[in-house]
Amino acid sequence: MATSNQAGHEMFDYAQTAVEGALAAGATYADARVVIRRAERIGAQDGELETVNRSQDAGVGVRALVGSSWGFASTSELTDRAARRAGDEAAATARASALVPGGGLELADVEVAQDSYETPYTEDPFAVALDQKVAVVVDATATMSAVDGVAVSTALLMFWDIDKWFVSSQGHRIRQHLVEAGCGMDATAVGEQETQRRSYPQSFGHVGTGGFEIVRGFDLPGNAQLIAEEAVQLLTADPCPSGEMDVILESSQLALQIHESVGHAVELDRILGWEAAFAGTSFLDLSELGRLKYGSELMNITADATIPGALSTFGYDDEGTPAQRVDIVREGTWVGVLSGRDSAHLAGLPPGGMVRADGFNRLPMVRMTNVGLTPGDATMDEIVAETGHGVIMETNRSWSIDDRRLNFQFGCEIGWEVVDGRRTRMVKNPTYTGITPQFWGSMDMLAGGDEWFPWGVPNCGKGQPMQVGHTGHPAAPARFRNVRVGVKAQS
Repeated sequence: MATSNQAGHEMFDYAQTAVEGALAAGATYADARVVIRRAERIGAQDGELETVNRSQDAGVGVRALVGSSWGFASTSELTDRAARRAGDEAAATARASALVPGGGLELADVEVAQDSYETPYTEDPFAVALDQKVAVVVDATATMSAVDGVAVSTALLMFWDIDKWFVSSQGHRIRQHLVEAGCGMDATAVGEQETQRRSYPQSFGHVGTGGFEIVRGFDLPGNAQLIAEEAVQLLTADPCPSGEMDVILESSQLALQIHESVGHAVELDRILGWEAAFAGTSFLDLSELGRLKYGSELMNITADATIPGALSTFGYDDEGTPAQRVDIVREGTWVGVLSGRDSAHLAGLPPGGMVRADGFNRLPMVRMTNVGLTPGDATMDEIVAETGHGVIMETNRSWSIDDRRLNFQFGCEIGWEVVDGRRTRMVKNPTYTGITPQFWGSMDMLAGGDEWFPWGVPNCGKGQPMQVGHTGHPAAPARFRNVRVGVKAQS
């Protein structure tokens, strides 16, 4: 039986063979990734186990560059013959694409690395006994279902274990082992004319890099009672007030605000018009880089793939560019983008290490890393105390934004009215709307310290065929002045 070192050498050999196949077929550059990915999802509903889903996929994907065009091919057959054939097919696709007139495509320089990286974790989630994991979701949903008025309760655990071996024609040779874990739950209460939902820890569940310790830290069973009670209380809560007023967003809602109105907008492939699927293009123009006012001076956004425990933390991206911290917005001014080696070279920028693929059989593309706000110096209590009239909004319920990332509308699960510096009544169906630069320009207070958290979004769609990206968004509670509140959310 092969040792793990022998198996690792074998995986590198498959990637190297794919690269050689592409070069032999005429590619000027090629890279390949062997990926073995395991996933596990455990779900419960109303106190009963609903699903245990385990999956594994493995294969090699290879990119080939010919002139102005990329080609890509993949195979789930891990043999030298299949790997070489995939390299040949990738080069053939690139040659065919290059028949369309266009300038040659060059890659920004990166240091050639021969290295390895592993996610730090305490408890391997795949080694934790199944009955322990099942108990978490069953107990949490049983507690929520026992609350009078709750119609449906669900809970979910999510785990990924990803091995990657990357080789490029420039000499890269990188092994990575990434471990991700997360959880979430929600309670739905049904009234005579409406339903209300409360989620924890955020509406999509939270995922980070690390092991089962992430699940233990969120303690679903211990928080289930409060979440269920709030869902029921929302049925009789007063509607959210409407008009222009201050809005205080808790950190997970602000994380999604960052994702939609900053993260997608600063993807360089969208700015260049290379990509428009799902999220459209961008209102940004490269000629305004370093000059455009994106928000207030409190707005400092970075893309940082080195934050411990954040979902988009790794050693190297899928082009072999090292993980790094890149300034995106500095004191309100737009200063950076999310790029790959090809788009960065075209724009005359250094590559940021932001290219990743959803598995071995997808072409790597620009994806968000940990795009988020650097911490402020206020606290949530101080923000509330200095607010005359506004609404605290918590946990995303709905969102809508135009295809240039400008006009948006968000709905949240729950809100609390703030009057004369005090948090008062609970309100339901809170919504707000705005225009990206004006909204971010109205941010005048931002928390930090323990209230800053690197939220993970495990369901970002991009590309055709669609790829599901895992993105991170550090955020803390913040206040925005004179925001339009109470607009009816679109379904």
